[in-house]
Parts: sequence; structure tokens; C-alpha cells
Amino acid sequence: MKRMTKAQFMHAASTLSMGKNSLEIAEGVLVDGKSQVGYAKAKQITPGAVSQIVNRLWKTHLRVINIPDKFVEVTAVLPEHQAFIVKQWEKEAQRSVK
Repeated sequence: MKRMTKAQFMHAASTLSMGKNSLEIAEGVLVDGKSQVGYAKAKQITPGAVSQIVNRLWKTHLRVINIPDKFVEVTAVLPEHQAFIVKQWEKEAQRSVK
């Protein structure tokens, strides 16, 4: 079963744009250990929808915990040549961490 602490949940959630209902579901399952099926019934949504909500936050958690100290994840839309340069910077930074 996937579990995380409240602090881990808050950190991952802070990087996402999710509605209050989705956050409640994800926290209930991931932090409190409640049943996905129970949430599906209570919220009158499909078990698949609950699973998607939980997995979205879980995948974000895994990504966030793998970011080294003093590093920041950035998302940007750039011209192709600038994106190439940024990708090179990323490779250099990853090498410096190892």
C-alpha cells in the first residue's frame, strides 16, 4: 500500500493544482490509509477516478523527493534552441550531484 506522511503529502500537493475534493481523497488514502473503494462510494465517483487522483499525487511525491537540496524544478515553454541549452544545463547539474 502506498503511504506518506502528512508533511510529504503537503509538500507534493503544494506543487500541484488540485481541487479540494481531490486533495481530500488523496490525503485520506495516502496519509490516513483509507480505502479507495470507500472514497469512490462516498463521493459517488468511479474507483478508477479515485485511483487516478491518488496516483497523480503519488507520482508527484516520488518526483519531488528525488530533487536534490538547493535544486528547483522548472517548467517553461522556450524556443527550440533555448530549450536545448536548458537541457544541457540539466545534464551538467545532474552530473555534479553524482
